[in-house]
Amino acid sequence: MFNGDADGLCALHQLRLAEPRDAFLVTGVKRDIALLARVNAQHGDRATVCDVSLNKNHAALLRLLDAGVQVVYFDHHQAADIPPHANLQAYIDTSAEVCTSLLVNRHLGGQYLIWAVVGAFGDNLAQTARRESVPLGLSDSALSELQALGECLNYNGYGETPEDLFFHPAALYRELHRHIDPFGFIRESAVFQVLQRGYAEDMERVRMLRPAQASEIAVVYMLPDTAWARRVSGVFGNALASSAPNQAHAVLTQKAGGYLVSVRAPLCNKQGADILCAQFETGGGRKGAAGINHLPEAELPRFLHLFDTSYRALRSA
Repeated sequence: MFNGDADGLCALHQLRLAEPRDAFLVTGVKRDIALLARVNAQHGDRATVCDVSLNKNHAALLRLLDAGVQVVYFDHHQAADIPPHANLQAYIDTSAEVCTSLLVNRHLGGQYLIWAVVGAFGDNLAQTARRESVPLGLSDSALSELQALGECLNYNGYGETPEDLFFHPAALYRELHRHIDPFGFIRESAVFQVLQRGYAEDMERVRMLRPAQASEIAVVYMLPDTAWARRVSGVFGNALASSAPNQAHAVLTQKAGGYLVSVRAPLCNKQGADILCAQFETGGGRKGAAGINHLPEAELPRFLHLFDTSYRALRSA
């Protein structure tokens, strides 16, 4: 079970390079995180979970554990209540500068560090990725290639349904897993070329938009109800955060009856995104980046108010 974004893909890829295993894959679009409820495992089975919130899967996790399933859980999202269960090995760290790929890298003792760097780049942890990459001795141009790969893998995870994506995350993982070397994937895979071209075209569309609301503290963009906008919403938020590290950013994509919301905390102070989004029924995430799967239209004024006031309070704290 793994998140369909770059971090989930690269986390599982590292694990399976180190410990090859035939397994049934459970994944979906980035916001599709209630994955454990889909698993009908039995006593003696082994389940591996990468990059999905334990809070959102708590009841299903307990069901699996009580059924005698051995669960290994790697994640960096909110986890208020980690069950003290003999069948659970939990590697969870919610620090702002950590992603699941880096937790797996820590667990494997750096065995496939280069893929953890790709995952960190995809999770918009560029400074962390470059710092962790030092033992690899890579040139700036090589790191830029890894960053482009991470961003493209992450881009493919965003959408309302798998039909919005260029590749289903399970299919993308299988293609990725054919390559021990990320540079081989970049050079040889037609999949990467498709993602790179789609990313460039969608980012060109979104760069033509202007903010719906902006201050020195927080900036809001509104995207239309189209497949390209759903695909680009998260990576656009990452790009905005990187270009203006002192501001918070929210990207709201229109959908039936409301909005899909992506929030990015200022890169200079990666705090508050999870707390803000958790105040809404379908919200969640981590300190530096979070979202709301469905913000009803009637809740829009409340969100805009809380978004601005929350980051004003953090700025003045």
